[in-house]
Amino acid sequence: MRILLTNDDGYHAPGLKVLEAIARKLSDDVWIVAPAEEQSGAGHSLTLSRPIRVRKHGEQRYAVAGTPTDAVMMALAKIMKDSPPDLILSGVNRGANLAEDVTYSGTVSAAMEGALGGIRSIALSQIYSREGMGDSVPFEAAAAWGERVLRPLLDAPLAPRTLVNINFPAGPADAVKGVRVVSQGLRDYGRLQIVSNTDPRGYEYHWFALGRTVETPAHATDLEATADGFVSVTPLHLDLTHRESLDMLAQAYR
Repeated sequence: MRILLTNDDGYHAPGLKVLEAIARKLSDDVWIVAPAEEQSGAGHSLTLSRPIRVRKHGEQRYAVAGTPTDAVMMALAKIMKDSPPDLILSGVNRGANLAEDVTYSGTVSAAMEGALGGIRSIALSQIYSREGMGDSVPFEAAAAWGERVLRPLLDAPLAPRTLVNINFPAGPADAVKGVRVVSQGLRDYGRLQIVSNTDPRGYEYHWFALGRTVETPAHATDLEATADGFVSVTPLHLDLTHRESLDMLAQAYR
């Protein structure tokens, strides 16, 4: 089995090293094609306004000066064109990709691109508690549970254009209670905080900050599962049509 690894935290990210260790328990044919720099929040964007450069860091190891989608496209259409992967793993992301996070996430979008290419694709993210952590993220749960969560997914039936989104709960590996297959959740809108200031030349500038919302997550969702100490496994489909609304909208044009 040939495995392609990518992420949105960048080629040198600690989570990618964790993912490589997990992948090598599944196969000895592992490739890395990842963004050269951090691309968190890049979503499913691709680069059209400038050339894309690729740097080889060793056998089957490449850094792409672009987005996560660029990296997967480069892997499938050029670097691995004659030896395509059987599986794409994206991560392990530094932080959660739960609920509506998936619409912003470069980690999840890299897996989306793989699914569009007809390749089994899985996104993995490690949740962590921000209190007292600074920039340090413990990947204990992902490292300990990664292989056992992935193995059943290698042969599990998946509908076309479907990817899998995995989130490991915060805390030590021995505190993880198990695995739950759940739906994508949805938070109350209002997490965005805009921090404004003025530069030395008198021009205003702004930082986006995603704050926390206090809420009770819906039952059987990724938000609830991870809050309860479980690894969440969620199938996501690339057909975004809300079928229940089709007839209602059609009535508006009659």
